[in-house]
Amino acid sequence: MPETTVELIQTGPEHAELIRNLYQYYAYESSDWEQEDVETDGRFYIHDEHLNRYWHDPQWSANLLLVDGYIAGFLLIEGSELPGIDALELADLFILKRYRRKGIGSAIATQVLCSGEANWLVRFYDQDEVSQAFWRTVLDNLPRPVNTIELDDEPQLVSYLITRAALH
Repeated sequence: MPETTVELIQTGPEHAELIRNLYQYYAYESSDWEQEDVETDGRFYIHDEHLNRYWHDPQWSANLLLVDGYIAGFLLIEGSELPGIDALELADLFILKRYRRKGIGSAIATQVLCSGEANWLVRFYDQDEVSQAFWRTVLDNLPRPVNTIELDDEPQLVSYLITRAALH
């Protein structure tokens, strides 16, 4: 069986429309617990100013996930703006259904959360059973300290802070 090639590629502003299009699938899947409706044009709302930050804020990035050269999803990273939280936030990870349950999402999440010296924030809706199961598996096997934290900004979100491992 041939080996699968998985790549995470940081995008530039020329990929905004591609990320916008992929985000529609993500918004559809999360519309249950986010209570989102489509706009009059049949699409989910995307805040353009927020989207543009992925290419203009140095702590933010929009990344494409490629499997064997084909688009398989995206990963959005943001600098946390929550008071007292000095971390990058793994804000949105989306894998197209065709590529799920193959360990690709777990591998990418683990790679990102273990990279560099940054602390990481991971948050997901407590009603999202699929995300709960996914993140429980990833965080339980992460070789960095993982702590549940209580934040008051959005009580329906479960929040974890992944910190740098202590150097000995």
